[in-house]
Amino acid sequence: MELRDRVVVVTGASSGIGRRLALELATAGAIVVGFARRADLLAVLQQELQRTSPRSRTQVCDVTGTEAFIAALGEVATEHGRIDVLINNAGVGEPRADPLALTDFRAVMDTNYFAAVAGTMAVLPDMQSRGCGVVVNVSSDSGRAPGPADLAYGPTKAALSAFTESMAMRVAGTGVHLHILYPGWVPTAMGSEAVDAGMPQPPRMVRRTEEQVAKLVLARMGGRRVDIDAAPVARLAPVARALFPGLYRRGVERASR
Repeated sequence: MELRDRVVVVTGASSGIGRRLALELATAGAIVVGFARRADLLAVLQQELQRTSPRSRTQVCDVTGTEAFIAALGEVATEHGRIDVLINNAGVGEPRADPLALTDFRAVMDTNYFAAVAGTMAVLPDMQSRGCGVVVNVSSDSGRAPGPADLAYGPTKAALSAFTESMAMRVAGTGVHLHILYPGWVPTAMGSEAVDAGMPQPPRMVRRTEEQVAKLVLARMGGRRVDIDAAPVARLAPVARALFPGLYRRGVERASR
């Protein structure tokens, strides 16, 4: 996908994969608008973005406030005439509470699922009317092959993957492309926190860096494949779960002890 002068919104842009994506996109010539909650980190990011893309900027936006999020997307579209790419990267990890309350499940679902759905639904009509556009929703292999440490987080990513795949089929042939990003395990604050909380250290074959994931997204978005797999070997886990459910479950349980 040609990125020069494309208008791209990245949520969760203040750190981790979102930050790296925003910087790589700006370097490729895109006009990047980074959304996140932390104003101090966004201010630093904006300075870095504008070194290679002077029209790029950042904006404080909590995507769980869906009305405000949709309004912020509308402001970007008004400012630049369109949104060419939306990357729904904002997300939160597994709650620390034990046991989890229903409010904990809802909080994770609001950020990881409903915010991405709201953003996708907000930008799709204009993309379809123009016959071009890309939405990338960041999922997780936890959504394809859940484990005991993913009680709240994994289901949100499974829901997001199912939504994205269904919507990709619905808009097929319109010139709009939807993608599900499976980034593997990346040593971001969220990924490291999960390990610190007791999740087993993922094997080397599924570990990726922020830079590797970002470059892969830039190379693949706009293509025909819906899934963008940073660690393709992770596809074997859901296959094993489907074919050998008992063996899979015992293996996951052993690895989690």
